[in-house]
Amino acid sequence: MTTLRGITFPAPDTAESADAERPTTPTVRGIVTDAVRGSDAALAARVEGAKNWREAYLAAVRDLTMTTASTPQAAVDIARAGLDSAYRRMRVVGDDGHETPLAEWAFDDAVEAAHGTYENRTIDGRKPRVEALAVPYKGRDLTGHDLERQLDTWVAKGVIEASCAEAVKRVINHPEWLSLPGHVLASVGAGAEMGPTDMLSRWGARILAVDIPRVSERLATFAEAGAGSITLPVRDGEAGADIVADPAGVAAWFADNAGDDTIVFGMHAYADSGMHIRLTLAADTIGQYLQRMRPTTALAYLATPTDAFVVPQEIVDASRGRWQRHGSRGVAKKGLRLASRGQLFSEPYPKHSHVADCLVAQQGPNYAVAKRLQRWRAVAAEADGKRVSFNVAPATLTRSVTKNPVLRAAYGGAHHFGVEVFAPETSRALMAALLVHDVMRDDLAPGEAPHRDHPEALFSDGAAHGGLWRTAWAPRSALGVAAVLGLPKVVRR
Repeated sequence: MTTLRGITFPAPDTAESADAERPTTPTVRGIVTDAVRGSDAALAARVEGAKNWREAYLAAVRDLTMTTASTPQAAVDIARAGLDSAYRRMRVVGDDGHETPLAEWAFDDAVEAAHGTYENRTIDGRKPRVEALAVPYKGRDLTGHDLERQLDTWVAKGVIEASCAEAVKRVINHPEWLSLPGHVLASVGAGAEMGPTDMLSRWGARILAVDIPRVSERLATFAEAGAGSITLPVRDGEAGADIVADPAGVAAWFADNAGDDTIVFGMHAYADSGMHIRLTLAADTIGQYLQRMRPTTALAYLATPTDAFVVPQEIVDASRGRWQRHGSRGVAKKGLRLASRGQLFSEPYPKHSHVADCLVAQQGPNYAVAKRLQRWRAVAAEADGKRVSFNVAPATLTRSVTKNPVLRAAYGGAHHFGVEVFAPETSRALMAALLVHDVMRDDLAPGEAPHRDHPEALFSDGAAHGGLWRTAWAPRSALGVAAVLGLPKVVRR
């Protein structure tokens, strides 16, 4: 058995050793309870008393988002309370097996002791720098006016928001931004399929890339095919690092190699089940350290489209308009809605809700709360005046999706409901362009956060949700039918 080390869940009181099985549900449910306790005591009590968390979490996270929407202060209070709870509840296991609550860990001291843990391997790109934004789409590389027309088409279809198109157009008109001049991307999960490493390398950026050793070889390939530079941490002759086991060492390595450039700290790592939460909090400790040492450090994340989001009234009106024109009509749909007791083809944004509930049960509560922890950090950071890039990505046929047969089938049938599912190369280019815009935008002072009427607008501004927010039905109520319609595509594969 490998000895447990790093950030983890607390062991049950009956555990006989640090390596004992550590359940995730009590901690994850407790984090959500603590997050809303000060803003919605009734919801906190309901979450705390949930008997089947695997089923109850969908409504709990949706209602948490509704409470977040109530006032700007509620959004910030919930974010800070949720993060505080996670740090109190999670544990750090040292090399000697001693456990400490994450909130009590002297992280800065651990970083100070960790300098020099890793050596460097830098790979310079061999290709000329790509000097104009190009987005691969259906076999073509769209640039210039062609790309602008496609952006306008997506806006007209409700696939992306107008603010997303405007941001990408600014990048088209400022190709000098593509290489992130004056900045260095410090990325964890740098080899993620949806991450920006590949595109930014082609555009000439300087990247400090951390991923597990078996993925680090892929990063070397990205570097050689690019025009910038990618530097990897090396220990005992092996490239890569485990941020869960050694967040202090990784934080020290980033700080040692950033030079005088402004740091953009990117969290793009993903893992299944409770490991996703452990990864998220490991990355959070690193990001918080870098912001303490370098206050201009920006944070960068990607939001999953399968979450619950506060959206503007215009989106609610557009979706409900589609419901009135198409969604509430049709004998087949009415019959299915009646037979399913309202579970199929149900009304979007009921009771004047401003929450786009796109949560998917197949992804599970640990995934939902891991992504919420990232969102909470982003909201808290912007409230503190820090620059954050956090854009909603479209539904994309990534490896993590295609290995789930239900999601793969649902994505295959999504176009029947006005949802466009993107190829990974299209999403990567769009999301990397949005990151460039958020970091380099010239309407703000360096490192300054934009003013928003509500903190949750961080996620609705620039969203490329693929159409999920503007469908004629509540997204989850059409998921099963989409899966049935998409099943022939899965079978043909």
